[in-house]
Amino acid sequence: MKHAFFLFLLFIPQILLSQKIDGDLIYRRSSLYTLMISEPTREYSTEIKKTFIEFPIPDKFNNHLLQQRTIPNAVNFRINKEEKTRIQQKNISNYLKNNEIAKQLVAKWFNRTSQGTFNMQLVAERGMYDANEMDIALAKSSKRGMALLADAGEELIKNTFVIVNDFDYISKEKVANAAKTGLSLLKDVAELADIDMNTETTDELLTTFGKGYVIRTFSYLYQLDWNDSVAAVFYEQYWMDNQNFDAAKKEAFDNSDIFKLKFIGYEIAWADLQSTSYTKKSEEELIHRATIRAMDAAIAKLQRKYEVFRTKTPLYSVNPLAAKIGLKEGLEKGDRFEVLEQVMDKDGRTRYKRKGIIKVDKNHIWDNRFMANEDPKNTQSQLDFTVFKGSGKFYKGMLIRQIN
Repeated sequence: MKHAFFLFLLFIPQILLSQKIDGDLIYRRSSLYTLMISEPTREYSTEIKKTFIEFPIPDKFNNHLLQQRTIPNAVNFRINKEEKTRIQQKNISNYLKNNEIAKQLVAKWFNRTSQGTFNMQLVAERGMYDANEMDIALAKSSKRGMALLADAGEELIKNTFVIVNDFDYISKEKVANAAKTGLSLLKDVAELADIDMNTETTDELLTTFGKGYVIRTFSYLYQLDWNDSVAAVFYEQYWMDNQNFDAAKKEAFDNSDIFKLKFIGYEIAWADLQSTSYTKKSEEELIHRATIRAMDAAIAKLQRKYEVFRTKTPLYSVNPLAAKIGLKEGLEKGDRFEVLEQVMDKDGRTRYKRKGIIKVDKNHIWDNRFMANEDPKNTQSQLDFTVFKGSGKFYKGMLIRQIN
């Protein structure tokens, strides 16, 4: 009987992954907090900020937003890209440190109250753990209990990310003037509008872009620095629940400086705002669309460049072999993914076993970009998932993660 029960525990994560909420598979997601650089003097800054604040966190992440959503700008003069990113990154890092953002992110993870008490409800909910078992683990400090807490730290808390977007609206005049400097900017923008630079003349390009605009974002990525040492201090010196209030522990957390965010890197993404003859949308509506697409493009580029930020996605089906990701996540033909099976060891720690490698089917990439269905040039498959090629003993709910 004990052996059967142990086997049941091993497959709890797989059972949970097969469950659904509103049609979506349940799985452990990374958590994301987004901010933007605020510069009121920039053109259309009000529309961009409104879009940014109102648009929800992508559903591939847990929403870990804090109250602060904007950071004052540090660069309001013409400067080269390298110098701009250096100054802005320092500005962002100082803001995150001075406002104790890392500590606030930890406090949110453990539902810290105004009295300074914590609970495990959010951790248990996002990680599909038993909250009561985690409370017992904290009280008794058993080997299995501490392994469970370590698993939550590795699977959830450690995978907390912050992205700061620095948006820049580029007018048609700037785009047109790029033609006078070697077409470098124009070439970047042409890719967004699917215009062939080899067949279009400069005059035709300028005419096209005379009707359009682009939004560019410099996106800076940070990760919460949660490790065994930080966790040990937190649980031993700061943790207390409603039944065990300790004023000294509250003060210790308030005065703590052990929580930090580490800078991972940055990427630059573009989104088109093409106002062609077929659209009847206002300029504000186009800016709204482009701002959202710029945010999605930035996340996709950051995930492609930085492995630590790559998310896992469940297989939506195995016949066809498919997942609910697409162009919004930056998928390209030839992209390869590993298929992972999630299991739990005897101590309660989550492990991932590679069960195969699959490749994106270039003929069936889902165009899930914002408002893609309103683009008359969209010829992508009408399926609401991307199809993959590959073979193996796969089942619905297994996780896939990009490897190239």
